[in-house]
Amino acid sequence: MKWHIGNVEIPNQVVVAPMAGVTNSAFRVICKEFGAGYVVCEMISDRGIMYHNKKTLNMMDVDPSEHPMGIQIFGGTKETLVQAAKYVDEHTAADVIDINMGCPVNKVVKTDAGARWLLDPNKVYEMVSYVTDAVKKPVTVKMRTGWDDKHIYAVENAMAAERAGAAALAMHGRTRKQMYTGHADWNILKEVADHLSIPFMANGDVRTPEDAKRILDETGATAAMIGRAALGNPWMLKRTEHYLETGELLPEATPEQKIKMAKEHLNRLIDLKGEYVGVREFRGLSTYYLKGIPRSARTKASLVEAETRQEMNDIFDRFAEQTAERELKKEQRKHA
Repeated sequence: MKWHIGNVEIPNQVVVAPMAGVTNSAFRVICKEFGAGYVVCEMISDRGIMYHNKKTLNMMDVDPSEHPMGIQIFGGTKETLVQAAKYVDEHTAADVIDINMGCPVNKVVKTDAGARWLLDPNKVYEMVSYVTDAVKKPVTVKMRTGWDDKHIYAVENAMAAERAGAAALAMHGRTRKQMYTGHADWNILKEVADHLSIPFMANGDVRTPEDAKRILDETGATAAMIGRAALGNPWMLKRTEHYLETGELLPEATPEQKIKMAKEHLNRLIDLKGEYVGVREFRGLSTYYLKGIPRSARTKASLVEAETRQEMNDIFDRFAEQTAERELKKEQRKHA
């Protein structure tokens, strides 16, 4: 099902959430190749943009194959946020500018940014209206349901963002206090969807294609936003897109496919950031690709200590051989 963020057409209902340290262009392009309709860059500091920090500006490089995509910014004052939004509007290839109002981590909240805004719908309105007035590209907002279970202003905050000119809204069904624990509250997401007339992306506990269909059905959201379930498992995106379209479940990826894709992701990350940074950033991601593959614990431990591209590729190749041998023996026993 096609839908729109402002004048930007999104080809399906599968959206990949912005994730710090993960959703760089190497990962986003992979997500696109696996069927994601829309992807969002990891959050970018307004001050990093303002001061033209080289690393920050590099994070906003957009690959031609990843459209439609959004760049997410965060910041604590309307002046700095507007400046950052204008930079994204005028100097990047992003289709959409997203404002982060949900990041729960202390170092962001302490600067009056991210989830701190969830306590004041008037502040939400003010910040979003200043940004939408300053830019031409459509503006979206990603937020959480509330600060804690005593301060849930999900509907008020969402409606404030819409009134201020947001073209779409994404909400994670947890409070700031929950961080990533407990369960996402889809009932609150439904309440928000019922009050909005702009497109709504529902996020939280979407781990399978069936979860994606359920969150759409139960909340009435326009699209399902998938976060950690896509880490090391871009097949989940393809399976979700296909399931929403046809009702048919495609098979899970094989160990061989996972290992091959892990190497591909590693090499793309190195092409993007250089070997030293690419290898170190991929250490944390490498183990996601091996999740669920039997006897992978020792390989995971080796990967998080690897220093070079060659070392990582060799570890993956050895593990692929061992896995293939085990599969062969299993087949032989079956037919013995």
